Amino acid sequence: MAALSKIVSADLAALAFVPLLVLGIHWMRSPATAVRGNALGAIGMVGFVALTLHGRGLWSHPAMWGWLAAGTLIGGFLAARVRMIQMPELVALFNGIGGVASAIVAMLALSSEGGATDSVARLAAFLAVSIGALTFSGSVVAVLKLARVLRPRPVTFPGHGTINTALLTALLAATLLGSFAPYPLVASWSAGALVLALAAGLVAMLRVGGADMPVSISFLNALSGVAAAVAGYALANPVPVAVGALVGAGGLMLTGDMCRAMNRRLGDVLAGRHVSAEPVSADAAAAPPAAPTRRTDAIDRDPVALLRAARRVVIIPGYGMALAQAQPAVRRLYDALMNKGVEVEFGIHPVAGRMPGHMHILLAEVEIPYEKFKELDDINPRLPETDVALVVGANDVVNPAANTVEGTPISGMPVIRADTARAVVVCNLDRCPGYAGVPNPLYDRPNVILCLGDAAETIGRLAAALEADGSGKE
Repeated sequence: MAALSKIVSADLAALAFVPLLVLGIHWMRSPATAVRGNALGAIGMVGFVALTLHGRGLWSHPAMWGWLAAGTLIGGFLAARVRMIQMPELVALFNGIGGVASAIVAMLALSSEGGATDSVARLAAFLAVSIGALTFSGSVVAVLKLARVLRPRPVTFPGHGTINTALLTALLAATLLGSFAPYPLVASWSAGALVLALAAGLVAMLRVGGADMPVSISFLNALSGVAAAVAGYALANPVPVAVGALVGAGGLMLTGDMCRAMNRRLGDVLAGRHVSAEPVSADAAAAPPAAPTRRTDAIDRDPVALLRAARRVVIIPGYGMALAQAQPAVRRLYDALMNKGVEVEFGIHPVAGRMPGHMHILLAEVEIPYEKFKELDDINPRLPETDVALVVGANDVVNPAANTVEGTPISGMPVIRADTARAVVVCNLDRCPGYAGVPNPLYDRPNVILCLGDAAETIGRLAAALEADGSGKE
């Protein structure tokens, strides 16, 4: 009884750290307070772990110290070695680790005769196994697609939808039946649910295309939180319930935001279905008359002259900027334009990059002021008044085909209307389609100059040309 009282007291005390997480998340909304918010969240997690170990008397177990040391070393290694370009893969991996951790904890509770004794707690444990394992296998597929080990485009095979439905139905049945099975059979049911969940996550995520990856990562993040919450309920521990619910709710809200930004339904994303383009106004959809596009395989005087004469420039970054590690060159160009008195803003699409906020992270890394970042709804009305829209490694998020061509992965997705600016300079590697595989008619507009090549080099040369104006050099 005393031991139980100690556990309950420690768990209740740990709830005091929940406000630290909430405040930390709030602070992470702005680069000015993000470091402080991240540190506060870390303090909260350390507090949770310490009080949980104390309440259960685990400080004296050598194996516990070994696992803590291993986790600390692996986490520290990843944090120190991962490049910013690999951050989406790391986030997806962490989602998977969170899911599998919840599944393991729930399976241990089910395998113990004293754990998850009542039917409701056992149902929660089975849900944790199912959701956690599905999150893990789905996250592994997401990581492999992001790293291009697997083909980024949707992977389907005959009867894919039927197999996916059958797996999910069987998983639901195993979860419900196992929850009410006699204790000696619970371990077998939980093992079956684990296998079905791993298969369901694998099959489901294979047919999600690369263009939908930001939505997928947000959804997997939400699932990892839900798995933690139900695992906490199965253990009668309020801490993972509270924290998991926080993560799950935040992930679901972010998933909804991502779906709205892409004009997609979550069911269509997970099913790999494309949608038809929504009609737009005649003025917005009308393309300029066909005319030769001004192209430059190397920087000539045209784009430099445009930037010299500009009074307002909007820079639109994309995943190509991340691949080229061009953000330092973008910062240099930003400084050169600002020194000339040019009004500069950044138009950032909600799904630019491979995870929510990817472009914000890269630009904040080179200390570009956060107030310069403008979302899609804010920047589009201002683009017709913009002298130069400078596209840096972006493709799908500025592709006008999203509003004019049906049946593609981006059909109906709101895009940044770079084509409505007075002039467009595109600093992309080549003319190839973007991650969604949809050809971009923007490249053939008469007001567009293509500066093809490595974005770090082309943007750097544009910046150098503008800097030369101030030094008297040509």
